[in-house]
Amino acid sequence: MSTAEGSERRAASTEALARARLRRARGRMAVPAAAPGPSVAALIVAHNQARRIAATVRAALAIPGVDLVLVVDDASTDNTQELARRAGAVVVRHSHIRGRSAAVETGASVIAMRDEPERTPRAILILDPNLGHYAIGAAPLVPAVLEGVCDLAVALTDTQAVAPGVPSKIARTAVEKATGWSPRQPLGRIRCLTREALEVAMPLARGNGLEVAMTLDVLHAGLAITEVECDIRHKGPSIEDRTPVGRANRYREVLTVVSARRIRGRMQSTRASMGQRLRPQRDEAAPVPETMEPEEDS
Repeated sequence: MSTAEGSERRAASTEALARARLRRARGRMAVPAAAPGPSVAALIVAHNQARRIAATVRAALAIPGVDLVLVVDDASTDNTQELARRAGAVVVRHSHIRGRSAAVETGASVIAMRDEPERTPRAILILDPNLGHYAIGAAPLVPAVLEGVCDLAVALTDTQAVAPGVPSKIARTAVEKATGWSPRQPLGRIRCLTREALEVAMPLARGNGLEVAMTLDVLHAGLAITEVECDIRHKGPSIEDRTPVGRANRYREVLTVVSARRIRGRMQSTRASMGQRLRPQRDEAAPVPETMEPEEDS
């Protein structure tokens, strides 16, 4: 073989090898992914829930559409935050007890900071910390919000058609008088809502009035609410609700919120009515501009 022929063969081989590498590189090129759709962040407020918090976090992560679980540790004295972090949650902690409403506001702020600018803000799924693996039952709430069926979805977790108790009755009556809709469980704590719905409810009402205040504020803003049946087994009321003092506080806080919203609604109606009455008087009192006629040439 001549030197020229060997050079030609080596050149052809090198060219073929380059083409093969180019084909393999093109095959490995990633196809542009579609823009990610809306997602949900599960928000869990916990205080001394070391017994069930890990199972609750793992169940929340298994809900389709949930890409973030945030636990707000409201000054626990046990290892709640450590167990939640090991289970896969992002954890923030209050140095002293601030209450559930303040913790939800803290969680919403943290979730907003973790949202990507080019994506739709995450909806928020509020879960109780003591649900354990039953938290997966809240999954039907997520598509109701992400698919635009409603702005706020409340979980129906009680086997009874209508939640019993005087506070529930007060809340149900208030919602019905204000909007004409009679919710079955107006004080349901497990709910999923859009960022817009949460913002119209800010600042959140404190104590046991959180849920009914949120419902009234969202409805008054013209947003949609629905109740969704969920296979969730509650672990029973909190210790505070089992005592006479706890039940009295629940009654007082719900009644306070309902009364405040009723007074606010009356004031808004009065202002609107006065504005409509004053508008015609202003129009009549407005001076009629004089028309300037052109002067005749002398």
